Amino acid sequence: MSTPLWTPSAERIAQSKLKSYQDWLQKKHDLSFGDYSELHRWSVDQPAQFWESIWQFCDVKAQQPYDSVLQNGNTFPTCGTASARWFPGAQLNFAENLLRRRDDKTAIIGLLENGDHRTLSYAELYSQVERLADQLKKWGVQKGDRVAGFMPNIPETVIAMLATTSLGAIWSSCSPDFGFQGVMDRFAQIQPKVLFAVEGYFYNGKTLDTRERVAEIAKSLDSIEQVVMTSLTGETDFSGITKSTSFEKALSESPQALAFEPVPFDHPLYIMYSSGTTGTPKCIVHSVGGTLLQHLKEHQLHTDIGEDDVLFYFTTCGWMMWNWLVSGLASSCTLVLFDGSPFAKRGKLLLKAIDQEGITVFGTSAKFIASLEKAGHKPKDDYRLDSLKAILSTGSPLSHESFDYVYRDFKRDVCLSSISGGTDIVSCFVLGNPTLPVYKGQIQCVGLGMAVEIWNDEGRPVTGEKGELVCIKPFPCSPIGFWNDEDGSRFHKAYFAQFDNIWAHGDYGEITAEGGVVIHGRSDSVLNPGGVRIGTAEIYRQVEKIDEVLEAIVIGQNWEDDVRVVLFVVLREDISLTEELIQTIKTTIRKNTTPRHVPAKVLQVADIPRTISGKIVELAVRNVVHGEPVKNTDALANPEALGYFRNRPELMS
Repeated sequence: MSTPLWTPSAERIAQSKLKSYQDWLQKKHDLSFGDYSELHRWSVDQPAQFWESIWQFCDVKAQQPYDSVLQNGNTFPTCGTASARWFPGAQLNFAENLLRRRDDKTAIIGLLENGDHRTLSYAELYSQVERLADQLKKWGVQKGDRVAGFMPNIPETVIAMLATTSLGAIWSSCSPDFGFQGVMDRFAQIQPKVLFAVEGYFYNGKTLDTRERVAEIAKSLDSIEQVVMTSLTGETDFSGITKSTSFEKALSESPQALAFEPVPFDHPLYIMYSSGTTGTPKCIVHSVGGTLLQHLKEHQLHTDIGEDDVLFYFTTCGWMMWNWLVSGLASSCTLVLFDGSPFAKRGKLLLKAIDQEGITVFGTSAKFIASLEKAGHKPKDDYRLDSLKAILSTGSPLSHESFDYVYRDFKRDVCLSSISGGTDIVSCFVLGNPTLPVYKGQIQCVGLGMAVEIWNDEGRPVTGEKGELVCIKPFPCSPIGFWNDEDGSRFHKAYFAQFDNIWAHGDYGEITAEGGVVIHGRSDSVLNPGGVRIGTAEIYRQVEKIDEVLEAIVIGQNWEDDVRVVLFVVLREDISLTEELIQTIKTTIRKNTTPRHVPAKVLQVADIPRTISGKIVELAVRNVVHGEPVKNTDALANPEALGYFRNRPELMS
């Protein structure tokens, strides 16, 4: 067993919501568990009893009770004639559960890169949702209609989502840094009736005008009957946008009382999108009840969020972490929304916000943490950080060095929770736990109610070995399906083609002796030199140790009837890739991994292509290197970076 970097105090464990939940189970159902692994085993062995307990403990608001908890509990969607159905008979409303408070407690703090600061109480939030919902109803929006957001991460976006879902309509969004074609690839598939959009936004010191794109989108989508424009940068001329009105004018002056439309547990709530780097994005449909129940569980039991907490996660509205973040309202906490570059003022803007806003749970990306360390930041020396109790990281695996950095230079007494899941489940398979120790390089645990295993090539569960991350039993936050996939064939191919009636998530991982989880990368980007599978995260971890390297991307290149490892690196300014530095990189990798991990080629590039949500795109780079087309460059934030990998003479020998 490894030595933990952090162990929660007895007091912290005793005060956690997870401990309260276990005490509740003891009192209500006479259930007691010796440790977390026993609790988890019960949660997956008795799914109906577990998920009903989450409903009750987290006080889900329903207008009509459920008839039963689970029907056909052994079958995933599209894997049988009758698939799992959760809480049949229940009638509830997502927005009603997020708006359970109506008082003066702060619900939302809105921050912009340019320094703008706004607050909204729960009472004010409810009032604005009520006024907007009334107007949406007057425009004919009703249950099942789609409403889209081309919006930044600001209070108006949350208000629009809540107003939409209060009517039983379906919300879908992407951020304003998407290009026209990227938006059309998504919204044209779902045919929204109303579009919420912004006239501009701030990013990395620049003010960017979006009105021309909004006008083109509104003109190109025949389904749109109304465009609601928010002015963020001060521009108020929307004359070039047909069927448009301002957000302020869309707030009804004398609204009817907000009446939350009841819908079934499995009614569509969100339409979200796959990255789209291998073709037209898949439209992933998530349910009202599944999303709500899963987020309540993750927020309260795994992240220890309650009404005294201030929750922040850096995200855009095109990434599932936005949906995860805003569900915090159902736990009566305060949300901090930030829009802009996370690296504004060299990252200090977000660090400063921890103290200024009293943030207790700070969510970010592995890249942000690594970049802070590379820049020499020592937050503990410049900020109090008294309020901070948890740091969450996702987007890519968090390196061992970043774990050390957080506990050395950030804060000693903090629960560092690396989390992993995805848009596919709008949540996590593996994540944090306020009552468990933190081990270097490990995600703390598998989520309650999620029957996650690691399977080897023979389809057998293994511990201490690398393999495919699978989920062997249905779970409530599984998508309803894909939009416009009537026979379910595309949905089945995405998750169940590899193993019959077993969710294969596409992650290459490992369950450790401590019960934690290590994600070694995406399965489709696993390297295979000499027939040996290597996770890309194993190489990134070593490269990140090298001070001259800012970031890297690694692929497998087909070469002489085998696969060779090729590493591309972005170096610090004014540093060139010398033979000496190449040898340092190779030696570091060989010393800490195996000779098979050592790249055959190390090449310098000026930039690395990323999705708009910030994830590096190994598959796109691999396609370019092999002279194959990248099907959807509109899914990339910087498609021009692909040019650095095309026709490289060094890859011809």
